[in-house]
Amino acid sequence: MYAQRVLSGMRPTGSLHLGHYHGVLKNWIDLQNQHPCLFFVADWHALTTTYDDPQGIVSATWDMVIDWLAAGVDPQRATLFIQSQVPEHAELHLLLSMLTPLSWLERVPTYKDQQEKLENKDLSTYGFLGYPLLQAADILIYRADQVPVGEDQVPHIEFSREIARRFNHLYGREADFEERAQLAISRLGAKNARIYEDCRKRFQQQGELAALERARDLLAGAASLSQSDRERLHGYLEGSGKTILVEPGALLTAASRMPGLDGQKMSKSYANTITLREDAVSVSQKVRRMPTDPARVRRNDVGNPEKCPVWQLHQVYSDADCQSWVQQGCRSAGIGCLECKQPVIDGILKEQAPMRERAQPYLDDPARVRSIIAEGNDKARHLAAETMHDVRSAMGLNYR
Repeated sequence: MYAQRVLSGMRPTGSLHLGHYHGVLKNWIDLQNQHPCLFFVADWHALTTTYDDPQGIVSATWDMVIDWLAAGVDPQRATLFIQSQVPEHAELHLLLSMLTPLSWLERVPTYKDQQEKLENKDLSTYGFLGYPLLQAADILIYRADQVPVGEDQVPHIEFSREIARRFNHLYGREADFEERAQLAISRLGAKNARIYEDCRKRFQQQGELAALERARDLLAGAASLSQSDRERLHGYLEGSGKTILVEPGALLTAASRMPGLDGQKMSKSYANTITLREDAVSVSQKVRRMPTDPARVRRNDVGNPEKCPVWQLHQVYSDADCQSWVQQGCRSAGIGCLECKQPVIDGILKEQAPMRERAQPYLDDPARVRSIIAEGNDKARHLAAETMHDVRSAMGLNYR
């Protein structure tokens, strides 16, 4: 419907670990080469659960952004920005709160799940209850139609779609919509206007999805249209009013295969992580101290790789020949555990080497990171301002 735009954000947690790289950042790097992407630091979201201890958010933000850049996120291909530096997020969140039923927020699956997981925190706040709406505002303000999420986050995307649908239903019908739509059609040129009208008729009367897609493609390539006219004609095509907020789609991502040093999912809360730029000595020591198959008490005891956390790391870092060597050597006691761990150490250090190299210029000159983010903030504000102009107009709040 629109030029595909990808949006994704991360809460500032400081230095990132290899689980973040394999679970999120590698996907971002692929996406930045395929679509216009916006990646943001969700610092306001951090306050929904750490409102009582916000002091580390700023330093954690800069550490995290350096890790993004170290991993290969390219500010020439993607827009990097900080949520709180684009205040239009907060304005849209406020305006959407006026029309959001309380029951919609209470039924979001993660609401009660997070309350149970963080039972030691007082989360009886609107900020915590309303964070799915803030998340919806983050997405809708950029008219993003691709949001990379895991399966557990799909309900949040559906919530955003419902909010967009409700907003468009309440405010999308202009008093002179028909006349404005016809005027917009005339700006397509005679030939494209005929094609558009034919496709609209075939879709609305016969339900031809191919006609709908052809008309959408035509509008996407119509350089003569303003953004408002383009949205107007999308709504006219589908038999509704002007589309002000775009319903986003979930771009499902595969679950990370990155295990921690103890075999559980890599997580700071489990203290089982290796950070993206951790020094070689520390990496080597951590892997060497990893637990192995309990059956291998002595060097000549046979083992089972399936019961060893180190084997999970081999599945990430070792090729087929090395994995075969591990399987055979462990089951026959032909290799010791320290021998088995060395290829993992080598694989991690090889993966980290370019990250350290990319990070160094930013560590030497922190102003470069600030400059990248300042430029990204400006780009994001420009896009957000376009949406807010339309939102204010639709809600009767445009005083200019």
